Amino acid sequence: MGAGGCGERVWVVGNSGSGKSTLARELARARGVEHLELDAIFHQPDWSPLPEDEFRRRVGEITARDRWVVDGNYLAVADLIGTRADMVVWIDLPRRVVMRRLMVRTASRGVRRAELWNGNRESLGNFFTLDPERSILVWAWTHHESYRSRYQEAMDGGTWPGVSFVRLTTPGAVTRFVASLSEV
Repeated sequence: MGAGGCGERVWVVGNSGSGKSTLARELARARGVEHLELDAIFHQPDWSPLPEDEFRRRVGEITARDRWVVDGNYLAVADLIGTRADMVVWIDLPRRVVMRRLMVRTASRGVRRAELWNGNRESLGNFFTLDPERSILVWAWTHHESYRSRYQEAMDGGTWPGVSFVRLTTPGAVTRFVASLSEV
């Protein structure tokens, strides 16, 4: 086990706005390993999705390595990541916390016109559409329970045998987990 008792191949999952990418970057930095943000591969210019076979190839190439941290929830590659990971860190914050964070983040990115991946930017229009394919806010609201069900089932039922789970249910638990990364 690496820093803070983490495995060599760690998958960080949770709803949009839960802090997956932030935690994954910190974990990768603390351990000196590569961080792969699935959104950065999947979302090509103009928000075009990467074809599934190419997405699987790229994710498979990275997860075949000995040490990594991956964050994201894509079902198209869950089998690749889940069978190669030795730890899943599940950020399972309450919906109200996730939505509050996501509204602030989305507004900030929209106003600043911050680039996310491959030239893509969030739009302030995210606040004015109910289409979950166009609004990260609606996506997070409508997928909150499905993520919770998916990862609870995986944790309880051994979807990925041999994978240990860390479930973080409060912002304080996330902070303590990050602090533990420096403890060897």
